[in-house]
Amino acid sequence: MGLFASKNFSPDRDIPDLNGKVILVTGGNTGIGYGTVKHLARKGAKVYMAARNKGRAEAAVAKLQSEGLGPGNGKVVWLELDLCDPRNSKKAAQEFMNKEDRLDILIHNAAVMVEPYEMYADGIQKIMAVNLISPFVLTRDLLPILRKTASHPESDVRIIVVASEGHKLVSGKPRFQTIEDLNDECNDAWLPGFARYCQSKLTNVLYTTELQRRLSSSGDPATSNITVLSIHPGVVNTVFERPEVTRLHLSTFVFLIGYPISVVPDVGAYNSVFAAASPVVKRERERFGGGYIVSVGRLVSRGGGLWRLLFPGQGEEENESEEKEWKWEERGKELWETIEKFLEERGV
Repeated sequence: MGLFASKNFSPDRDIPDLNGKVILVTGGNTGIGYGTVKHLARKGAKVYMAARNKGRAEAAVAKLQSEGLGPGNGKVVWLELDLCDPRNSKKAAQEFMNKEDRLDILIHNAAVMVEPYEMYADGIQKIMAVNLISPFVLTRDLLPILRKTASHPESDVRIIVVASEGHKLVSGKPRFQTIEDLNDECNDAWLPGFARYCQSKLTNVLYTTELQRRLSSSGDPATSNITVLSIHPGVVNTVFERPEVTRLHLSTFVFLIGYPISVVPDVGAYNSVFAAASPVVKRERERFGGGYIVSVGRLVSRGGGLWRLLFPGQGEEENESEEKEWKWEERGKELWETIEKFLEERGV
């Protein structure tokens, strides 16, 4: 199971029946997203698997059915979504709302990891377009149906952002006041590609905090009842599934290398499933709302650098002081305004 597997959480045991719930998971055709879709559908939910490739999505659905997604379970539906262009998020949101009259859970799972620096025509680097800008637009354009669902009695609407402990490895306390800040190549870093990924995950955590603040202070009871969380899935071995690895018939070798320190994607999905559907989150909404949780279901402080990454939970008094120094609310507002200005200038 790996060092980071949970012995205390089981989706089958700890997640309630989800019949009647509608869920959207981005990047749900592989890895952690696939595991998330499977666990939630097995509890009876109708899950939209948002992915860009129809053939791969349909193959994933067929695989789910072969792994035990039977008549007594929920339903999985493909929704076309390519996060490389935020306009696709607008289109996908509209298509979803044409089909459904409720959305209980939105999970932003899809992400670009470590890739060469690439700029898109809109003037934004690829990793920020996929990991931040397009998810921002998807949430924004789905808010009407999220609010509508949240207005129902006993509703439990949640937005989950899959971030990473990598956000704690970002050096300094960067601000995102301009689009140039989002396009930082991180050339001074030892591993620029990994540094850009960590920076994108930091923006995910900042975005989550600011989204929760805005929803909670909206003045509308339904809107303020939506819960937003960012999560770290744990150390998950998804490399063995990559096409370049399977093509060379190295999947078994790569899996065994990572086994002692990582978990398989099905287990890596546990924290996403906990954040999305655990009754604990609803019961303790004031504590979890806007928070950041690590596997499985443990609420921890954001940021803090390498020390807090290696020794989580140590020195909580110092952590609280450092939280204030990081000025999360101020930085989250700046990031939000930068994204809105970028989208307005491009008519998205």
